[in-house]
Amino acid sequence: MTGRRTLRIGTRISLVLHTRSLLVGAVLVVLIAVLGILALGLGDLGVPPTELPSALVADSGAASFVVKTLRGPRLLVAIGAGAAFGVSGSLFQRVTRNPLGSPDVIGLTAGASAGAVGFGVLWPGIVPLPVGAVIGAVVAIGIVSVATGTGLSSPGKLIIAGIGVQAIALSFVQFVLTRIKREQATVLATWLNGSLEARNLQDVAVIAVVLLVGGTAALVVSRRLAIVEMGDDIADGVGASASRTRTGAVIIAIVLAAGGVAVCGPIAFIALMAPHLARVVARSQSPVVAGLTGSALLVVADIIVQFSPLPQQLPVGVVTAMIGGVFLGWLLVSQWRKGAL
Repeated sequence: MTGRRTLRIGTRISLVLHTRSLLVGAVLVVLIAVLGILALGLGDLGVPPTELPSALVADSGAASFVVKTLRGPRLLVAIGAGAAFGVSGSLFQRVTRNPLGSPDVIGLTAGASAGAVGFGVLWPGIVPLPVGAVIGAVVAIGIVSVATGTGLSSPGKLIIAGIGVQAIALSFVQFVLTRIKREQATVLATWLNGSLEARNLQDVAVIAVVLLVGGTAALVVSRRLAIVEMGDDIADGVGASASRTRTGAVIIAIVLAAGGVAVCGPIAFIALMAPHLARVVARSQSPVVAGLTGSALLVVADIIVQFSPLPQQLPVGVVTAMIGGVFLGWLLVSQWRKGAL
């Protein structure tokens, strides 16, 4: 049950299938479907499972409005963004060979926050807030790439430069937040914590395109990364250039993480937790399992946020940060016991 199977398509294409990963992936798909039904059905405005099919095809009515406008897009964005963060984190951890590797470590999410603050407060109206976040993320990664002196191919230098860029970007964010009105700061702080409120079908389309392009590329580069993990000399010897493979994987991870940030803000720790949990359950480096795990984590966090008894709804990033903080503590302790820290 933990072996591998080869699926051949014609005479030139063959895919290696891990039986355990397939089973875990199938269970995660079912879990996400159940969580989705709960997200749509809980609460005063919830739509019972028996009414979901009719609500999806209807053009009007309360149930249709809840599914198509209020909760449906929010659920789809959570699934898509969670998958994007999960696959991105998986690629970062494999490239850096560091269990703490994630988009947060190399300054991507901090750069996205700085971009959102800059274009949302200092230069309002030039571009929408999500576009400003993507610009900030790209600029941050550009600075990291230049600072390393070797582009995106050196894992150690990437992390060190990322920490520096992250510190600068967060300082800029804190400076701007102290200079604006309280109402503006509240709205901006909500987005900076990561939020799924008021998502629409346009956000769904954005994350769907990002996943289609980035997810497909991640599947392709994943096989080359498996060769690179055997050693640079072996990879270069068989034509899978280690440097180009790492650079390509980092670029794909950046696109996925920036896409997630664009639709729901810099949600913390999903990119760190999802790959670890996927490896524990599936015992493989499958980006698909990591993506599905990220989706499940973000949907669970959003359900907690939507239906908690608190008087005011929290940003979903607050919940992922609380869960992720505990997870990070456990991870640090386990790495320390192994002598890796």
